[in-house]
Amino acid sequence: MDKKTSLSYLQTPDLQKLFINRELSALAFQYRVLEEALDDTNPLLERVKFLAIVGSNLDEFFMVRVAGLKKQVDAGVIDLPPDGLTPAEQLAEIRKLASKLVKEAAVTLKSSLIPALKKAGIYLLDYQELTKGQKESVDAYFRDVIFPVLTPLAFDPGHPFPHISNLSLNLGILLKDKKGVEHFARIKVPDTLPRLVPIKRSSGSVRKDGTAPYYHYFVWLEQVISANLNSLFPGMDIIETHPFRVVRDADMAIQELEAADLLETIEQTIRQRRFGSVVLISINDSMSNRVREILMENLAVDRNEMFIFDGPMGYSDLWSLYSIDRYDLKDKVFKPYIPKILRIDDDERNIFSAIREKDILLHHPYDSFSPVIKFLKTAANDPDVLAIKQTLYRVGSKPPVVDALLEAAENGKQVAVLLELKARFDEESNIGWARTLERKGVHVVYGLLGLKTHSKIALVIRKEGDGIRRYLHMATGNYNAITAQLYEDIGMFTCDKEMGADATDLFNYLTGYSSKNEYQKLLVAPINLRARMEALIQREINAHEKSGQGHLIFKINSLVDKKMIQLLYAASQAGIKIDLFVRGICCLKPGIHQVSDNIQVTSIVGRFLEHSRIYYFRNGGEEEIYLGSADLMPRNIDRRVEVLFPVQDKLMIKHIYENILNYYYKDNSKARKMLQDGTYIRVKPTSKDEVLNVQDWFITARR
Repeated sequence: MDKKTSLSYLQTPDLQKLFINRELSALAFQYRVLEEALDDTNPLLERVKFLAIVGSNLDEFFMVRVAGLKKQVDAGVIDLPPDGLTPAEQLAEIRKLASKLVKEAAVTLKSSLIPALKKAGIYLLDYQELTKGQKESVDAYFRDVIFPVLTPLAFDPGHPFPHISNLSLNLGILLKDKKGVEHFARIKVPDTLPRLVPIKRSSGSVRKDGTAPYYHYFVWLEQVISANLNSLFPGMDIIETHPFRVVRDADMAIQELEAADLLETIEQTIRQRRFGSVVLISINDSMSNRVREILMENLAVDRNEMFIFDGPMGYSDLWSLYSIDRYDLKDKVFKPYIPKILRIDDDERNIFSAIREKDILLHHPYDSFSPVIKFLKTAANDPDVLAIKQTLYRVGSKPPVVDALLEAAENGKQVAVLLELKARFDEESNIGWARTLERKGVHVVYGLLGLKTHSKIALVIRKEGDGIRRYLHMATGNYNAITAQLYEDIGMFTCDKEMGADATDLFNYLTGYSSKNEYQKLLVAPINLRARMEALIQREINAHEKSGQGHLIFKINSLVDKKMIQLLYAASQAGIKIDLFVRGICCLKPGIHQVSDNIQVTSIVGRFLEHSRIYYFRNGGEEEIYLGSADLMPRNIDRRVEVLFPVQDKLMIKHIYENILNYYYKDNSKARKMLQDGTYIRVKPTSKDEVLNVQDWFITARR
């Protein structure tokens, strides 16, 4: 097949065969996370953490993606994704894969983690396993603490079926009164109490190093309640009791154009979220058909929307085990590195003078996030700083970034913040911080109509001499000091004039009515990012045709956009080597003969969430790298405000290529290679290879 014929192949009816479904690829990622829970080379409590992550990820997947597909089915949507699956077909495949994933997760907990925890002195017990003394202790806890919190809700002609809140764990109970009449009741397992009820811990045997560990004992809260139901229904016979868990549609449709006040509108929508339609009910196989029918009828679901768990459900609650002070069962703590240029203890020199010397790169969490806080704190107290402008997406609780901005406002600086209220599941937190900032005189903008602002950028305007200088921090990750310790991200300080001018234009676009559509150096979505990215890939094709050795390396979270995938296929067909490090969703199929033979897709799942976006272009030997917030997804390119920024320092480009990207190639511990069908195989070291975990290597390299 010659090049012309090969490229035209992308326009044939077989095009659908070249794409993997977005939702099925998302579930494939959850399998990779589950693998980490099974991997006994990971510390035990880290394995528990990964199972908890699978649980919370699946909850969000059903609350958002499955709920969206159900709406499409109800609305009769016929606009198909590139892979050609209808919404109904996607739902059917999702149920198969998700049901299998749930079963494997249950086996992981029951057959792997619980026995391993027991060997380590951490007991997750069923109520019937408790000793007489343990039962007495737990039952006393029930009487004193649990019982007063519970509210049994009857279901009969005088009592409507109770509202079952999103992500709630419940008990469905069949009872008979003294006349033999059957009744149904529901009890919500209170989420204000620990799901894993601690039983008094006891001292263990002395270790070789002389330290005495503790044995920890826990029992499931719902089982404690089930064992004490007679206290809640005196004079009634308990026929059967079954736990069930409900997941509701939590994807908010915000009518921004009709909103007089976006903040109030989002607050109202958050309140409505708890009443979304049910998309999933988790049950145990022992649940009788009678109870299943009651739930299906009153929660308006069918049997396909019931997932069967063998044992406890709601794995996100396992996070509580991670707080146990067993550091021997967790990843080793390390001290993040601070680059020498930023170790400033001279009163005559501050972070601004360091940035004037050269652009500075930070690779988190291996490099400390503290210089970012210091940048803002210094700006807040520097008498020469005139203004600070910043975008905020997810800041978390007690954010030092917000503290710095409040301090700046108190010191009389002009402070403007775009705080994205539509950051999913962070809306309430962001609303609170928006109001706090506004009370202190900060100019707060909530976002643009129809767009989420996902860019990560902070601009400091400083008076120097007779003029001003703009200092920038731009990054791939959020201004969140907590996730900066858990997510792999890259940030850069610069005072480049053109990028500073671009940043000013960007903030005018975000806070005012600027319609500027040209930027000197920044790639800004939805304005010029798509066109510029397409041009950069096409430039690589042209350079390869002239001199060969074309090479693209994209490290991203997700690859979904149809046009970008087609362009990467075309680049592969032109002979360009393409290495894609895609952590999560990937709709491109690598290794297809004469279409994507030159494309390799690798996913790395490990201790830290791989979150940075790096775009490398060999460019005929004049290498270019862009970093930023944007993945190659339609939402990022067309429906969000995103920024990609160039790395201009040649030594920094070399460092990113040789000391960061190069080591992702070498990972043979946490890397998985993607096959044509969307499945992944784990990369394993050969007998000659040294085992290399890229994240561990970055930690070691900083020492």
